[in-house]
Amino acid sequence: MPENISRFDSYTLRKPEEDHVNPVTYHNLLRQASQKLDSQHRKNSRDWTFLEVRTPAELKRCDALIIPGGESTTMSLVAARSGLLDPLRDYVKQQHHLMWKVRVGRIRKRPVWGTCAGLILLAESANRTKKGGQELIGGIDVRVNRNHFGRQVESFEADLDLPYLTVGAVNDKPFRGVFIRAPIVEEILSAVRDVQHEERLEEHQVNAPSRKSDGRMPSESAREEVRVLGTVPKRANEPPNGIIPGRPKTLKEDIVAVKQGNVFGTSFHPELTGDPRIHIWWLEQVLNVVEQAEKNNENATAATNDSAS
Repeated sequence: MPENISRFDSYTLRKPEEDHVNPVTYHNLLRQASQKLDSQHRKNSRDWTFLEVRTPAELKRCDALIIPGGESTTMSLVAARSGLLDPLRDYVKQQHHLMWKVRVGRIRKRPVWGTCAGLILLAESANRTKKGGQELIGGIDVRVNRNHFGRQVESFEADLDLPYLTVGAVNDKPFRGVFIRAPIVEEILSAVRDVQHEERLEEHQVNAPSRKSDGRMPSESAREEVRVLGTVPKRANEPPNGIIPGRPKTLKEDIVAVKQGNVFGTSFHPELTGDPRIHIWWLEQVLNVVEQAEKNNENATAATNDSAS
């Protein structure tokens, strides 16, 4: 069965300095990753389809989603004006049937990955937002600090120890992270089912709207905790975390990769490295959801047949 993996794309409305976020680079690494997985699972190879998403109808076709880097304020405005913002919130926070499967059996949330600006949009709270211009999708109970390391000229690369990347011949090699006007996860918040009410809104801070079920799909009984999947040592010239006074700044490292349930976020740009390991790892998460849904669907079909016989 096919797996439709999509990118939410606002590339046509980005500024020239944002051309590092080229859809071709995403597609190339996704193809490399899918070929690697297929070579390891020859008996159960998949027909992967990678497409760009600009409309709600295109979003509905997809079983997993990547929200790329760029300028998060621009991306949220594009999403709102094109009627995609609420469908994206529903996609990330509500549970769905996978598009290809018969509509019976267990309902699962679909995998979502946000890089850089994508991480900002997937956060439940964000600092340094532009007045009146930033809306969040939400999905990960964290507060992010936008453009934490400074302007584009202060972009940098760093070796990251990501031990969960276990596929390939270079497992022991650090992953080279590319940070371009990157955010960091300033704080991990309590896992809640509603708006982050404990987050007091200061100037230039915004919270995502409620994740409560609208009744069309059942919500999960409990939220999973946020898992930290990557950090980078604080830089000597790094500004203090955030802009809100009175909050502790005790971490010796900056959090740059997190996962909560179906939602994964990275501060850096894996697509700029040529190293497909994170893409392979993420597609494995997608495969796990697909295979579990297949199994649940088979069990539900067998139970239906037994009842009818």
